[in-house]
Amino acid sequence: MQANDVRVLKSAAIPTFAAGVVAVVVALVLAGGKGALGATLGTLLVGVFFSISVVAISYAARVSPQIMAIAAMGSYLVKVIVIMVMLATFGDTTAWNTKAFAWSVVVCTIVWTAFEVRAFIKTKMLYVDPEAKVPGKGD
Repeated sequence: MQANDVRVLKSAAIPTFAAGVVAVVVALVLAGGKGALGATLGTLLVGVFFSISVVAISYAARVSPQIMAIAAMGSYLVKVIVIMVMLATFGDTTAWNTKAFAWSVVVCTIVWTAFEVRAFIKTKMLYVDPEAKVPGKGD
């Protein structure tokens, strides 16, 4: 994993888990222990899903830009399928508060996305290799 990717991961994960702690406390106050459990699970779900995506895309970027795009789309598809399976499996659960779970997922996703965008904007990374030779030009 490249240093820029680690920086982006940390820049998004730390604020997301801070927001998750706030969500757990709010859920505990508003919905009790089941609310706190739901908010905890939602926060962990977002953290794990987005971290896996960053790692997969970072690894694929070392191989090629085409593989990176495939990894991004593939990890997105896997996340959507897993979320659908989880919703179908645990949709009627009473083990945790599903509203606290859902709200923590939404809030943590927004926080992760905002801080990931901020990290990418602040990262000084070339999008074009100035040393690359274009085939057929000046050979």
